Amino acid sequence: QVQLQESGPGLVKPSQTLSLTCTVSGDSVTTNYYWSWIRQPPGKGLEWMGAIAYSGNIYYSPSFFKSRTSISRDTSKNQFTLQLSSVTPEDTAVYYCARVYYSGGYSVDYWGKGTLVTVSS
Repeated sequence: QVQLQESGPGLVKPSQTLSLTCTVSGDSVTTNYYWSWIRQPPGKGLEWMGAIAYSGNIYYSPSFFKSRTSISRDTSKNQFTLQLSSVTPEDTAVYYCARVYYSGGYSVDYWGKGTLVTVSS
């Protein structure tokens, strides 16, 4: 059974960097999937932020995320990470890590439970 678990601080101050880690079990971050970060601000829809592929290639959302987002992985720990810099209260959201596959289109087959990150002073 594949499981993903987000971890990181639940409160970040404005202008600081949000850092989250996703620990994967039951699979490897080097298998043929796109290991992704997705968020959902309160009262809004899901926003795909970016992903690191099995190859190590990194893809970022073409929206404003790209300039503030950094995704990496640690294959020895079977983890991948998200860093979002210069956060504002608008970055308050539930952040999910997910395993994404391609089959004629992109779909998520496994989600982490999500972690609420609040940006506030």
